[in-house]
Amino acid sequence: MTSTPHYRELRSELESLTTEAFRPELAEIDRLPTLEIARLMNAEDATVPAAVARRLPEIAAAIDAVAQRMARGGRLIYAGAGTAGRLGVLDASECPPTFNTDPSQVIGLIAGGAEAMVTSVEGAEDSRGLAVEALDALGLTRDDTVVGVSASGRTPYAIGAVEHARRLGALTVGLACNSGSALAAAAEHGIEIVTGPELLTGSTRLKAGTAQKLVLNMISTITMIRLGKTYGNLMVDVRASNDKLRARSRRIVALATGAGDDEIERALAAADGEVKTAILVLLADVDAGTATHLLTRSSGHLRTALTHAGT
Repeated sequence: MTSTPHYRELRSELESLTTEAFRPELAEIDRLPTLEIARLMNAEDATVPAAVARRLPEIAAAIDAVAQRMARGGRLIYAGAGTAGRLGVLDASECPPTFNTDPSQVIGLIAGGAEAMVTSVEGAEDSRGLAVEALDALGLTRDDTVVGVSASGRTPYAIGAVEHARRLGALTVGLACNSGSALAAAAEHGIEIVTGPELLTGSTRLKAGTAQKLVLNMISTITMIRLGKTYGNLMVDVRASNDKLRARSRRIVALATGAGDDEIERALAAADGEVKTAILVLLADVDAGTATHLLTRSSGHLRTALTHAGT
């Protein structure tokens, strides 16, 4: 079967991408001892943080813009296909238990829907229209942020999501792993983490996927710090939904206040298990109702609430 002009054009496009480059020096990697392959892979992975570090100014600028929107009630929405989409869904799903966010505040959209988390959905990543439909179903607003994620930077689903969101006035971020990408160009904030050719040609679940995970970690975590979801480096908005998290909650209150076990139990009971409220009860020596009022007045920022408690 001969290639159609469309596929010849697409093949040529892929061959121009750094993430798709073939590395002839690894052509016989399958003949190496397992330990040597592991060493090669580990050495490749070690280059990723440096690639991320080169784009920290762009990442920080995007995070500040995201935090401003979310402080006004906006949502953070990731959109991607394949590995990139799964990483967005993963990051979004971690926010409610870690930062006690409502599941609607950080959302992961993957081309092909939930089924695509475990099974490839034929053609979904090639559809800009599916991205538009998914965003329209969410009722996108100007306070929302859409982060398109694509290792190649050419995935139609991710580009379509960013283009549509930008037309509607939402904040847009394009995260890619090739320079000069269409995705970064389409977004208000373009972030290109160039991780180079993969150990296995074109397997962008490797270095490119690792880079995307690191950047998504930064976007969600630092945004939540800016929104007052932490006190220092303590997760004071943690949702204690199981025994491990209930134990962690008590440890966080202890680290923040230095209080004894009995005091901590009383404060948490009065605060209905809310860690941030319990800490304020102990540090400001106020009742739970007053602590709740102070936190509301301070938009959930514990440090600000402590300042208000002293005035």
